[in-house]
Amino acid sequence: MASEEPAPTAASTPPTLLDLSTYLLSRTGKAARARLAERLARRGLRLWDMAVLAALADFGPHAQRDLVRRLGVDPSDMAKVADGLAAAGYVERARDTADRRRVSVTVTDAGRALLAELRAEALAVQDEVLAPLSAEERQVLHELLGRLHARLAGAP
Repeated sequence: MASEEPAPTAASTPPTLLDLSTYLLSRTGKAARARLAERLARRGLRLWDMAVLAALADFGPHAQRDLVRRLGVDPSDMAKVADGLAAAGYVERARDTADRRRVSVTVTDAGRALLAELRAEALAVQDEVLAPLSAEERQVLHELLGRLHARLAGAP
């Protein structure tokens, strides 16, 4: 039986890595993602489920293939996510009358309610992860990460 290796601690991590902000961002992001994924799994959901609901709530109905591009999801994975969300009543899918190959996906009221609950879960994880920081430090971190994200996403 394979055993899981313990997560590295600050004391066991080589100082050479601790000197790299990108390493710290990666490890922090991985830990935060795992915590949120665990909370979503308790509900039978995955991070992609939340991402799809968020995209639909924030940007409106999408052709399923446009969701694939917006979120960077494999088309077959998107089909599974959309199927699951539709079966649970969180999204509605309909064939485009002008182009029967296109499937339009729309968030339902139940999906919006679920997204609000999932956002609360995500904020709770965020509070756990950022607990060592003051409110002012959290704001600065958020602004800095926003600038980095915008640059990496290709914004000017």
